[in-house]
Amino acid sequence: MDTFFEAAVEEARKGRDAGGIPIGSVLVIDGQIVGRGHNQRVQQGSSVLHAEMDCLENAGRLRATDYQRAVLYSTLSPCDMCSGAVLLYGIPKVVIGENHTFQGPEDYLRSRGVQLEVVDSAECRELMEDFMAANPSLWDEDIGET
Repeated sequence: MDTFFEAAVEEARKGRDAGGIPIGSVLVIDGQIVGRGHNQRVQQGSSVLHAEMDCLENAGRLRATDYQRAVLYSTLSPCDMCSGAVLLYGIPKVVIGENHTFQGPEDYLRSRGVQLEVVDSAECRELMEDFMAANPSLWDEDIGET
């Protein structure tokens, strides 16, 4: 398994173990992890700290040329907000753990030139299915459903 993808899954497990939503993300530039994060909406009482946003925040300020060489790994298909950040910063590639439990605007990202690779990880799907079954209202809140 890809070590960068495994780092994203590790972040998802951290989120789950801290009582949050089990989604993780890492940002890789030139073969190095420069940021990592997990969904912290519950833990931080945040409206925006999805895993990808937490990861980008933890990476700190980067130059546009840095983002243009980056790969964002996420255990779940990025939502509209996180996809917008990918487009805003010009991140050319996103590796997605799974998109069965939730699928963000993947076709739109592709139409804007972003390369997507869907790993279709059974572990990522299981993490989300277990969480969604146990916490349906929290999941709906996270994706803006109710």
